[in-house]
Amino acid sequence: MELSEKLQELRKQKGLTQEELAEILFVSRTAISKWESARGFPNIDSLKTIAEYFNITIDELLSSKELLTIAQKDSQTKTQKTKDLVFGLLDLSVLLLIFVPLFGQQDLGYIRQVSLLSLENIPIYIITSYYITLICTSLFGVMLLTLQNWDNRFWIKSKSTISMSLSIFSVLIFIATLEPYIATFSFALLIIKGSLLLKGQ
Repeated sequence: MELSEKLQELRKQKGLTQEELAEILFVSRTAISKWESARGFPNIDSLKTIAEYFNITIDELLSSKELLTIAQKDSQTKTQKTKDLVFGLLDLSVLLLIFVPLFGQQDLGYIRQVSLLSLENIPIYIITSYYITLICTSLFGVMLLTLQNWDNRFWIKSKSTISMSLSIFSVLIFIATLEPYIATFSFALLIIKGSLLLKGQ
């Protein structure tokens, strides 16, 4: 008997609805529905809770094939969460570039390093593009950190691509406006992200 059938049978033996079981297990009713219709598997923590509640072992609940599938999925989820955490922190760190003196400022024939807040004699559209780039990237970092558990298909598929695109845009804009230090920093972040994506494949 598959997990989906066993779970359904155990729930009915206790006289519970999907919603009542969801409350007991601290998951959504949709999750219970997915598990019972074999459209998904619970993670390891949920399996422990299920086994404990119904007073059975995990081995009784799962076949060896299902256990292997869940272990692989759990490992992939943990890897994805780690990647999201790193991507989020890297994107958020870009906000520091507003305050750190890495921008080149022409001053009586010399170039001195200043923060973006102190940058002068630069066309307003360039400064505005710097602010927009840095703030958008850091806000996306906040989204990556806060929406790690959001189970939205578009978000799951596109979050890494959006983060990479923001980094590529940052590198290009700082190269185009001749800001070598900021461009180098942005390029380093891009390399880190790219290596994480390659490792995840």
